[in-house]
Amino acid sequence: MGWFEFALAYVVFFLSHSLPVRPPLRAWFQARLGASGFTLAYSVLSLAVLAWLIGAAGRAPHVPLWGWAPWQVHVPLTVMGPVCLILALSIGRPNPFSFGGARNDQFDPARPGIVRWSRHPLLAALALWAAAHVVPNGDLAHVILFGTFAAFAVLGGRLIDRRKRREMGSEWQRLRAAEKRAPLLFLRASRGTLARLVAGTVLYAALIWVHPVLFGVSPLP
Repeated sequence: MGWFEFALAYVVFFLSHSLPVRPPLRAWFQARLGASGFTLAYSVLSLAVLAWLIGAAGRAPHVPLWGWAPWQVHVPLTVMGPVCLILALSIGRPNPFSFGGARNDQFDPARPGIVRWSRHPLLAALALWAAAHVVPNGDLAHVILFGTFAAFAVLGGRLIDRRKRREMGSEWQRLRAAEKRAPLLFLRASRGTLARLVAGTVLYAALIWVHPVLFGVSPLP
């Protein structure tokens, strides 16, 4: 199917991410699936369509933009370590500044965690993942794929900032000012933070192991 499948997967990916979260449709789905059921279904759908999109990029006609070199595989292999740690420290944590936060009413600006480094850690992880994978995938389809994700992550943070500032009003600025006064690092990490760091390390190892199964390519040199 070549370019047609790649373009179709792109359209389905963006529709599957934009339509279900629109207020009327989201309310309709949540009324039938429940809040957690909707989140689970949305996550499974997103991962499934993402896997299809990545696979479609691999099946698109190969149009090289630069040559491959052995050193290039070390870029995603190195960057994915911090990406996995960012994910582990972000998912399910209070974050009123971005999407995906849980229990945002419990957010403590004096101990903001990963939010002290980035208001949008999930988007930061997406941008790093995409930018790192551009390097060893120098063909047109993969450059379009990963380049679009990187640009989406950068621009998405700005759009979310604009929306959150409008929704939260003066509370946004108050929390931001308090969060900026928090230290970048806490010398004594909580047990929960240590558990998340371990989980991020396990995730990194699991991705290396499953990468050849899912994508047919080993990430190791």
